[in-house]
Amino acid sequence: MIYRIGQFACRILLSGVFFASIQGKENIPANGPVIICSNHKSNFDPPLLGSYIKRPLRFMAKEELFEKKGFGTLIKNLGAFPVKRGAGDRASLRTALAVLNQGDMLLLFPEGNRSKTDEIGEGLAGAGFFALKSDAVVIPAYVKGKYKPFKKIELTYGQAVPLDDLREEKASARQVTDRIMDHIKQLKEEQNSN
Repeated sequence: MIYRIGQFACRILLSGVFFASIQGKENIPANGPVIICSNHKSNFDPPLLGSYIKRPLRFMAKEELFEKKGFGTLIKNLGAFPVKRGAGDRASLRTALAVLNQGDMLLLFPEGNRSKTDEIGEGLAGAGFFALKSDAVVIPAYVKGKYKPFKKIELTYGQAVPLDDLREEKASARQVTDRIMDHIKQLKEEQNSN
């Protein structure tokens, strides 16, 4: 219930203040495990990526955010779970895999950090790891624009990244991540050509 209220409130903010435009929602499977992999520009990205789709979206957030009284409880109710940055956090890995094993949706930012430019950096192996350790469908996403009041922000969900060949070849997590990043870059090129 809190999640749905949060979605509604975020849609009002994102549509009314940032003129959010969403394309490609039909590419997201109606059920089963899904990993949404997106470029990362702002703390507004998780609400943008999760507010306009029907299925709840889970995502990692730095553990420091959960230490803030009230705010930690809020983001937990909105789908976040803590991750220790800069260290191998086995608890967050287990939580993420459990999300996928339950047939739910997981949001990942393969670059690991927000980009201060429009450039898409190199993805970390984590996205490939989760794709290989699950049967999840991987949906690339691209956020275009800046979160400035009354300036348009655009989000595109792309078609599923084909991974069957890499899974059969027992490819490395790095190889899988590289393919996912190629699809995010392709969405960027398509957005910028329009």
